[in-house]
Amino acid sequence: MDLQQLRYVVAVAETRNFTRAAERCGVVQSSLSHRIAGLERELEVRLFARSSRSTELTGAGEAFLAGARECLAAADRAVADAAAATGAVRGRLVVGMIRTTAAIDVPELLQRYRARYPDVRVRLRAGSSDELAVAVREGELDIAFLGLPADARPSGVEAVVLDRDEHLLVVASGHRLAGAARVTLREIAGETFVDFRQGSPGRAQSDQAFAAAGLGRDVAYEAGVAELITQLVGRELGVALLPAAFVRPLVAEDPGLALVPVVDGPRRDELLVWSRFNPTPATRALLDVLGVRHQT
Repeated sequence: MDLQQLRYVVAVAETRNFTRAAERCGVVQSSLSHRIAGLERELEVRLFARSSRSTELTGAGEAFLAGARECLAAADRAVADAAAATGAVRGRLVVGMIRTTAAIDVPELLQRYRARYPDVRVRLRAGSSDELAVAVREGELDIAFLGLPADARPSGVEAVVLDRDEHLLVVASGHRLAGAARVTLREIAGETFVDFRQGSPGRAQSDQAFAAAGLGRDVAYEAGVAELITQLVGRELGVALLPAAFVRPLVAEDPGLALVPVVDGPRRDELLVWSRFNPTPATRALLDVLGVRHQT
């Protein structure tokens, strides 16, 4: 067994396709298939159930995959630590971010990061704040940009507040409130709402604000991304509450939408989180670029 075989197993597990896995690894499919078959003979178990239509992990494959990822991560960390001992920062950095990140211009940040650390390979992953926090805690992500209800903090990770933001009411330009100077939650509680999925941090920000005011509301439409929420609002299917720093640029380019300040509306904190257990050299380097204090 060698590291290359482990990489092949992970690639097939993630793509669920031998051809795509071979393309990702930069080898011909026959070579990848041969190496995995040899590993299965060595282990005396089948890692994948293959058919003409799909490739799925077997129970043994699921168990093996977790250990394979740990081995590869340990190998990558060993290489990165050896390089760091000579003053070089290399390896891989896996960054998670919510789609409504506004406190940091992530592409600009990565541009500055690459100028200082060109040998680091960066992988970006989008998701919800709760999913990303778990991924950081479990070592799947090195660092992540989150948005949570004001003063909420994820457990098991280091965190720093990047910005505090308020929500604005988003309405269609023809809505009765489009020209209002400001509104209260009580004044909009009877509206039909478009919001994030139930149980998500994005949804919790508004749910908690209405609950604190002793109010209920009707969420008729749930969407996974803010851009879709604004599109539904533009079709006059409902109104929405979205973070100001994120939604202002969207509405500025869409004459079919309008923004209204909410006196007692939701608040959110944008956070940067990373592992509290010996972060990688690449992670510490990104924190340095951001000017975030951390333990060395």
